[in-house]
Amino acid sequence: MKNFKKTTVEKDAARTELHELLNLTGSEISVNTMPAGGQIPFVHQHTKNEEVYTVLSGKGIMNIDDEDITLNVGDWLRVDASAKRQLRAADDSAITYICIQTKAGSIGGFTANDAIIL
Repeated sequence: MKNFKKTTVEKDAARTELHELLNLTGSEISVNTMPAGGQIPFVHQHTKNEEVYTVLSGKGIMNIDDEDITLNVGDWLRVDASAKRQLRAADDSAITYICIQTKAGSIGGFTANDAIIL
């Protein structure tokens, strides 16, 4: 068995979840494209997972606990598990973004203190 797995995300896919495609065991990562004026059709929150979003192209608005946060290319946004959230694309722009979910408080170390130099 190889120690890696590679996949390709289709350029025009509305949503690609990488959990099964890459056999992820500690996170969920999705690549998403939403048309101008589109939105996630529900407000939601998580019980355990924090989320990190990054905008690859376009712009949008993330409503977090009734506060609108403007998102543009290059922005990164972390959202607590308990926060109520809903993302929408700007009326005049599609948005392509990555969402990373991980269990809040689960990281045991970072690159500098988790790596073994060989």
